[in-house]
Amino acid sequence: MKRRLTLLLTSLVLAGCAAAPQESTTLHEALLGLSERAAEQLTASPPLPQPAVDQVLLLDTPEVDRRLGVDEERLLESLTRALLAVPDGPQVLGWRLAMAEGGSDNHWRLASRLEANGPPLQLSDRELLPYRLSLELRRPGNGEPAWRSEISGALDATAL
Repeated sequence: MKRRLTLLLTSLVLAGCAAAPQESTTLHEALLGLSERAAEQLTASPPLPQPAVDQVLLLDTPEVDRRLGVDEERLLESLTRALLAVPDGPQVLGWRLAMAEGGSDNHWRLASRLEANGPPLQLSDRELLPYRLSLELRRPGNGEPAWRSEISGALDATAL
């Protein structure tokens, strides 16, 4: 009896694990692709020396339009991973308010904003959410960006 109960509980646990919702791999791939494009543009930008291995990027928490169904932490993680994957790329740290003053000549602050760029587009089999990712690179303590870029595209709403 005890053995049957153990077997039943094990089966239920395994079935629960198999049925548990997994993080959407489609969303993960979409955010990673977007972040890789952003990392390519940023590391090829003129303000950053080449190679950028001695540079330190301080990443702000991104501003994200709630209509896109993406949270700030997911986008921040994706941007961080993409920037860390760049060969001879910069060091990457999270920006904190305490870092606003001072800093070294090799420190850069990266702000990003992901916003809806129009109404949802209804296709026959899915819905697309147009977006625009805005990036601004500046020195800590300096209000004027040294570099700006925008990337536009659309997220598949079924992945969200």
